[in-house]
Amino acid sequence: MLLKTSRLDASRRRFLRTASIVSGSVGTAAAPFALNLASLNTAVAQTADYKAIVCLFLYGGNDASNMVLRTDALSFDEYTRMRSVAPESIALKAPGTAVVAGAPAASPDRLGGVRAIMPKFTVSPENGAFTYALHPSMPEVATLFAANRLAILANAGPLVQPLTRAEYVANVLPRPKALGSHNDQQSTWQALGPEGVKVGWGGHLGDLVASSNTNTVFTSISVSGNAVFSAGDTVFQYQVGNNGATPIGGLSGNLFGSSTASATLKGIVTAGNQHLFANEYGVIVKRSVDAQATFQTAFAASTVTAPTQYLQPSNNALATNSLAQQLQTVARIIGARTGLGTKRQVFFVSMGGFDTHDGQNTNQADLLARISHALNYFDSALAGLAGGDMRSNVTLFTASDFGRTLTSNGDGTDHGWGGHHFVLGGAVNGGEIFGRFPQFGMALSDSANNAYLPVTSVDTIGSTLGKWFGANDAQLDTVFPNLHNFSRDLGFLKTS
Repeated sequence: MLLKTSRLDASRRRFLRTASIVSGSVGTAAAPFALNLASLNTAVAQTADYKAIVCLFLYGGNDASNMVLRTDALSFDEYTRMRSVAPESIALKAPGTAVVAGAPAASPDRLGGVRAIMPKFTVSPENGAFTYALHPSMPEVATLFAANRLAILANAGPLVQPLTRAEYVANVLPRPKALGSHNDQQSTWQALGPEGVKVGWGGHLGDLVASSNTNTVFTSISVSGNAVFSAGDTVFQYQVGNNGATPIGGLSGNLFGSSTASATLKGIVTAGNQHLFANEYGVIVKRSVDAQATFQTAFAASTVTAPTQYLQPSNNALATNSLAQQLQTVARIIGARTGLGTKRQVFFVSMGGFDTHDGQNTNQADLLARISHALNYFDSALAGLAGGDMRSNVTLFTASDFGRTLTSNGDGTDHGWGGHHFVLGGAVNGGEIFGRFPQFGMALSDSANNAYLPVTSVDTIGSTLGKWFGANDAQLDTVFPNLHNFSRDLGFLKTS
């Protein structure tokens, strides 16, 4: 019998969430008080393997129509016409077009032709009649695609239920709230609801598998600040930087010129107290200090080769890639999994700058070059981790606020809806396009209001990842309440 979630159930969850805060919720010591609902997932707790999901969020709304393109004559001719708008064309050049060395840096002429790719077409056979390519700034992604370690998710986005063009125009079916709003659509991608939702689906998946980890506090980790994607009901996102966990200041070393003051301060903030909440505050601080020490010890022992610099198309100069550095941190944490006591982890990394209303040629060329360089670095880093090749144990996917308009506004694009995304890993059925790839053009079956209407839902992407992660169908229905409207498994991950 299926039980519906009642207000009493929701209140109980809020109570347990609060209780876990008060108890510290670090490791197994917190389980008796917090009642750790994730411990119900005994099947995952018994496994001896390791798996991680990494969300790479592209803040601002990536123009995926310039990242992955259909290059058959029908689509490419219309694409060129709609994006060759004064004062600066943003239409990329056809495959095989030679580089014009004297053209402005990062312009389509200077970049040369788009990079042709050859999907296997073993799924989504409707895509097989056409040809495809990647942005010229993404040579590494093209190599990963050809090596079957990266796949493309076509025309994806938040949906309530499948929506045709006629239904969209007639406004007869529900759609996500506040389409086109950065904050709301970032939240909808990450948490299936507009700004204000508190639990993300990454954190919710973490809730389900946290009992397999000795230290549940290290289940959901953000390397890019606070992100609703990483927040669960019982699992809280543990935020780190490229140097590891951030300690509470003043608890070690010299303080105010004294070698003993830091120990005194530590004793004060972690001391017991007769007052219940003051005592619990001390417990929380102590456990936070202990967690930071545990994390930092394991993290320091995990070494991963630092990323090289990437070549910026905008000026042909080498530069540090902050996204690659975030992924280096993720790789180091994965390498420290034994010391951290983790078998299932959810990670969040991000980069901004994708709100390309203008200057798109220069800005997006650099952004996509950074993505391509970083994904290749991460793939290599996971292959060389101490303890073995971890590429089949880690799956990374991209997400973004929304795609962008089909037409150019003169040197950029505006807010749209559906867009294309990447999924990377050794468990990925790579070298393939999943989902129906749309024909480029206005007022066609795949578009409305100058934007693509998504065909692949966030729910389906998340469910496919969740199934691979170890969640069963009943659990996935609690994470993705609209999943019953969509396919449960898009097939981009291997079943073994």
